[in-house]
Amino acid sequence: MTIANTVEASKITLSELMLPSHSNFSGKIHGGYLLKLMDQIAFACASKYSGCYCVTASVDTVDFLNPVDVGELVTLKASVNYVGNTSIVVGIRVTSEHIQTGIKKHCNSSYFTMVAKDEKGQNVQVPKLILSNLEEVRRFYDSINRIENKKRIKEIETNFDYKSKKAIDNLKKYNVVISDNLF
Repeated sequence: MTIANTVEASKITLSELMLPSHSNFSGKIHGGYLLKLMDQIAFACASKYSGCYCVTASVDTVDFLNPVDVGELVTLKASVNYVGNTSIVVGIRVTSEHIQTGIKKHCNSSYFTMVAKDEKGQNVQVPKLILSNLEEVRRFYDSINRIENKKRIKEIETNFDYKSKKAIDNLKKYNVVISDNLF
């Protein structure tokens, strides 16, 4: 196994023309189809980087910023942003291009956490990440911050008492009706 690998060595680009078969009833490309492409490039990027089979462990926020139309060329770019012991965070940027006009749109960005596996399905150590420039350092730290924030949120959710009077009263400021037989 490689002891260390560069971000550059992990980079992958995937482009695909969007067809009518990829669209929803409004003529826009299904978000699920884009997610499928994102999962494929995350797998390819993490596997290329680690030299191992990798599986998706989690997906951090996917905000669909702009719709993709049939006939546009979608390009996904992926690279490793962070590595742990057995996990790899892959950053993905999705753009679409109207092939006649050349107008490009940023459609979404997301972060997939992938886990390296051996032939028996056991987690395996991944190579260290060689950071070669300050942009790669920033992306690594951004990943650390996302990981730490997820831990804090999970702790808050675990310890939050949704049954308390304070929590129930707090719901009054939201668009809900509290049923009388709730308790």
